Amino acid sequence: MRGYGLRLTLLVFLGLTLQGSPAAAQLDAKLLGGGRSSVAGRGTGKGAASAVTVAGQIATAQGGKPAELLLTATIRPGWHIYSITQKPGGPVRTKIRLKPSDDFRVVGDFQATPPPEKKTQPDAFKDLIVETHEGTVTWRAPLEIASGLDPAKLKIEGEVVAQPCDANSCFPPQSYAFTATAGPGAATTQAPPAPSAGRSQTQAAAAPSPTSSQTEEVSPAFNPDELKKNLEQQGGQESVALILLAGFLGGLILNLMPCVLPVIGLKILSFVEQSGHDRKTALLLNVWYSAGLLAVFWVLAILAVLPTKLGWGQLFQYPAFNVVMVALVFTMALSFLGVWEFPIPGFVGRGSAMELAEQEGFVGAFSKGVVTTLLATPCTGPFLGTALTLLLRQTPAVVFATFTSMGLGMATPYLLIGVFPEVVRFLPKPGAWMDTFKQVMGFVLLATVVYLFTFLETSYLVPTVGLMFGLWFGCWWVARTPGTAEAAAKGRAWLQAAAFVGVAWVLLFPGIDNLLPQRYRDQWWAFSGLHDIMLARLDQGKKSDWQPFTSRAEFERLVASGRTVMVDFTADWCATCKTLEALYLNDPEVRETAARNGVVKLKADWTHGDPEVTAMLELLGAKQVPVIAIFPAGSPNNPIRFLDGYTKASILEALQKAGPSRAGLGASAARD
Repeated sequence: MRGYGLRLTLLVFLGLTLQGSPAAAQLDAKLLGGGRSSVAGRGTGKGAASAVTVAGQIATAQGGKPAELLLTATIRPGWHIYSITQKPGGPVRTKIRLKPSDDFRVVGDFQATPPPEKKTQPDAFKDLIVETHEGTVTWRAPLEIASGLDPAKLKIEGEVVAQPCDANSCFPPQSYAFTATAGPGAATTQAPPAPSAGRSQTQAAAAPSPTSSQTEEVSPAFNPDELKKNLEQQGGQESVALILLAGFLGGLILNLMPCVLPVIGLKILSFVEQSGHDRKTALLLNVWYSAGLLAVFWVLAILAVLPTKLGWGQLFQYPAFNVVMVALVFTMALSFLGVWEFPIPGFVGRGSAMELAEQEGFVGAFSKGVVTTLLATPCTGPFLGTALTLLLRQTPAVVFATFTSMGLGMATPYLLIGVFPEVVRFLPKPGAWMDTFKQVMGFVLLATVVYLFTFLETSYLVPTVGLMFGLWFGCWWVARTPGTAEAAAKGRAWLQAAAFVGVAWVLLFPGIDNLLPQRYRDQWWAFSGLHDIMLARLDQGKKSDWQPFTSRAEFERLVASGRTVMVDFTADWCATCKTLEALYLNDPEVRETAARNGVVKLKADWTHGDPEVTAMLELLGAKQVPVIAIFPAGSPNNPIRFLDGYTKASILEALQKAGPSRAGLGASAARD
């Protein structure tokens, strides 16, 4: 009976979290011992881990054939995964991600053996062709091994991200890591004969064979080494002083970026109070706030010089970081709206805005600085991109100095206000408007939560919403204890709230959507109307003149065929990217000019850190987005780069300078 009671308690909790969800029957079967689920281990991740195994192997060059990377997926009977060529609008396609290395380069697309089984599922995906693999499938792609490297010592690491499904349900996409080696005694890779007509091995492997209907002129080969050399010549030798100045100005401008708006509002109330303070107190509060800013910049500097080499904003590529940020901002919003009092004095709380302003402490000021900087990282303003790009070839000492200059630039306005608090006396005098302002900022923080949701991976959406309800309950539970209660009572309330949120976390992650069969999800989507909305978005995407950047090999094929190629490196978490795209990149005149010149427009999505996109960014000398690169037809190794933002005029000028795709291609070629 005790076991049954525990199961019933868990059922009630999940029922409250998913009230009205069609998952109720499935949850009942799972928690109360019903036998309706056909998948053992579902909800724990063990079933997903055992449904598919992946192994890698390197086949070295022999008999005139190039080296190859072979990845073999063995799928448990009764299960299947989807192909790497699955079209959007349906199941999640399988992705192959390789850890970037200078020891090798994939010079062609992965091909599946045997090819996927193709069929339609009208009830779920209408006319879309669904491509699946069962049993065993091997993906193989040609390799170019670095000159002088013994193939026996080559090691390629990566992951295959696939969604295992059976006849009734699916897991969220799972990551299957692999390490591929050639093994001892591997034959030495010999360079193949030089391709004729000046074409590189890469181009020969990636470019399509000409047919009688293809008369276009062949472009010079895309050569990464030549491209790097040309870019270094364009940049020249940068002085450390120039880098530090660019970092300072970039940090200063960050205060005007929309990412920091939600937390800048936190400072407004304290500014009102500081205007009546003595200069010493006001200065100390702003020094502590600036110290919070600098602390985050120093952590980012450490991450930039470590082997991880994380760029500006890359933390938002990690789902766990996004979930934590959602939790933090959501609980701050609840405090602004009066649900509870944030535990840091003077940070936010349930008292009147005037009381909060008067209570601001050094810890609260420091914490505000930390949160402000974390929320600022998705934005890249003028000068900041330049400083981050110039850092790629600098020593760790210069990297730390530059990140410090960025932090000081961002902190400068607050330090000046600390020295001269009278400069904010233009703000209204303390009054009821401050309480209204605090509540409005609570809704701004909730809007920030919605923004953070836009780049969460699909499998994290439902669990994160459930976690928000758990946090809401925890905050409400803590707030029920009066401020005059004994310390023991307050401690018990905090422990009980923490335990509740902890249980919610354990139950919700890696995802309660693991418990929800696919057929129920499809019914819910159809009932809610979200299915039609998503289909409309997909239809709109099909009409877009932007193509996805799928691989380096495909990019080189386009370059080899004489196209002028424009690549937009972007991410869903990059607010600056989306703003510039809406204002300038998708401007009708820019679109018309690109179409008239037959420019192929590729969108390289860096939202989740695609290794192919990362490698291209590093090749262009960038570790952040937005980046625009235009590769002229006939001169692909001299791209026109925009690393520090752009305008409509600058894009039009660059398109004019790059010129059109080669004769015979025209605008229609851009849609191949």
